[in-house]
Amino acid sequence: MDPKVNTKVILASRPTGYPTEEDFLIVESEIPSLKEGELIVKIDWLSLDPYMRGRMNDARSYAPSVEVGDVMVGGAVGTVVESRTPLFSVDEVVEGNFGWQSYALSSGVGLRRVNPLLGPVRSSIGILGMPGLTAYFGLLDVCQPLAGDTVVISAASGAVGQVVGQIAKIMGCTVIGTAGTDEKVRYIVDELGFDVGINYKNENVGNSLDSACPNGIDIYFDNVGGFVTDEVIKRINTGARIAICGQISQYNLREPELGPRNLFHLTKSQAKMQGFLVFAYEAQYDKALNRISKWIKAGKLKYREDIVEGISNAPKTFIGMLQGENLGKTLIKVS
Repeated sequence: MDPKVNTKVILASRPTGYPTEEDFLIVESEIPSLKEGELIVKIDWLSLDPYMRGRMNDARSYAPSVEVGDVMVGGAVGTVVESRTPLFSVDEVVEGNFGWQSYALSSGVGLRRVNPLLGPVRSSIGILGMPGLTAYFGLLDVCQPLAGDTVVISAASGAVGQVVGQIAKIMGCTVIGTAGTDEKVRYIVDELGFDVGINYKNENVGNSLDSACPNGIDIYFDNVGGFVTDEVIKRINTGARIAICGQISQYNLREPELGPRNLFHLTKSQAKMQGFLVFAYEAQYDKALNRISKWIKAGKLKYREDIVEGISNAPKTFIGMLQGENLGKTLIKVS
């Protein structure tokens, strides 16, 4: 990659169903000149996350869609190489929504300084960034676990799910995770310490939940939706708490599935189902990151990263992630 050229991945067309590589276009442009109040960041690491699939659609959501012809949206971390703003100095490491590109122009608003004492720089877009914070607040604030609770997590080996399960264990809970391969099931049980793993692709999920949760389910952290969620809801206890973090099983469907028809279980169980966005907790990020970092250093939190080199590999890596090919946090090493 020419260090004087900005390599960008733009949205070439809106996908129907699963994206294809033809929905993206890799282009090169000059690095823009700075104006007063701006800075340029050389991107080192790019995060790939399921929410990006929704941003490719032309549909109303909590954040604007990516316009065709624009750089794909995404969180990244990099180094300030030029600055004409007092907000950040050259050589500072910052994290922000820079998108799929090798250099980013910014006003500095919305950027976060990365504290290298907390962990490796790339972890600032993983366990010490949006995914880790999502797990932390989604479990501890939305679900409010108590020692002895039975917790079920879908997509349990992913960037968010793997953290949710381990924090639940720290809180004294029994933890069951669902995943799509035997390798992922072994990972969450043997390496992360989950009590039970369920392969939803080759097991009867309902029967497996009955075996793993004979006394019902107190907390469900939902990353996938679909039939897994239907089976969990049938088995929730009185006062159960359900956090809706993601619905990845629905993101790439050409036609939406019928909505859940078993929500009467929430009524009879007096349960809570709540969607949430991590950005609502921004004022509490520093406290949470320090706590997560201490758990990592104490060996209570482990994490795995799925690293691919080269910004040009972002489209096929993203498509593979949506199809379940990743294990852990998916990162692109840009430079």
